[in-house]
Amino acid sequence: MRLLTLLFCLVAATAAAQDYPNRPVKMLVPYGPGGATDIIARIVAAKLTESLGQSFVVENRPGANGNIALEATAKAAPDGYTLLVGNVSTNAINETIYAKQLTIRPSHDLVAITKLVEIPHIVVATAAFPANNIAELIALAKKEPGKINFASVGVGSYPHLDMERFMKASGTQMTHVPYKGIAPAITAQLGNEVQVTFSNVFSTLGHWKAGRLRLIAHGGLKRAESFPDIPTIAESGLPGFESSNWYGYSTTGKTPRAIIRRLNRAFVAAANQPEVRKTLVAQGNEVIANTPEEFDKIIKADARKWGAIGRKLGIKLD
Repeated sequence: MRLLTLLFCLVAATAAAQDYPNRPVKMLVPYGPGGATDIIARIVAAKLTESLGQSFVVENRPGANGNIALEATAKAAPDGYTLLVGNVSTNAINETIYAKQLTIRPSHDLVAITKLVEIPHIVVATAAFPANNIAELIALAKKEPGKINFASVGVGSYPHLDMERFMKASGTQMTHVPYKGIAPAITAQLGNEVQVTFSNVFSTLGHWKAGRLRLIAHGGLKRAESFPDIPTIAESGLPGFESSNWYGYSTTGKTPRAIIRRLNRAFVAAANQPEVRKTLVAQGNEVIANTPEEFDKIIKADARKWGAIGRKLGIKLD
């Protein structure tokens, strides 16, 4: 009887996957419009709509540093119709930083689909900021402790933890100003409410090219091919310091593996279309598009890594 039940479930799951999707699919973005997560989601959603014949609709669910979208995805029906466009902050960092506020554990209660891209962070300064490189930033911050403001997309977010790591490594003190997403953080920086931030090329490229913001360092361990004149943080006085983020897709736990496989194939195919890959690479991304198993290992490893970093820095929101 048990074997017959398992066989029935397998046949039903296979049939569901073959019929998937037969209605619109929601892609939840944990931040407001205009940031890297939102932009990547919309590029890929358009291609999935074309390839799978159903609308992939991007919904912005900002708030609580991504926890609102996390909870909504984890508690949705396990049928593949609610996807999360997540990153290191949402999928790996939040379960430690917000251990008592989250009712779920993202690294266990969501199922991985694919890590789509990886992108190094950059240190961005206002156009009039007197420091032109990392050494000058460190010197200025030491001269005037707490006077320089830095932005993040929320307490405990990746940009926040990265700046905390940077201050600890450089022996500096700056003042944290959190915002509800990268777009309002950039707006604040353009208005000189904050002077520096760890950000991504995707969100700041236009302002950099227009001369409104300056990129003073790159978070990779080697210079980017797209921006060879921008020095790395590691070569600018903090050897070994690295800062990068990834963006990937996951969905509700217990979603049938056949649906996960179908989604993975569609995401990988979309990311590897020449025009999509060209757009993503031009914005500083490295296209990954790996398997669910590979992405799952990365999420769990990053959850352990950032949990240790959060505890070391003493950052925990109870």
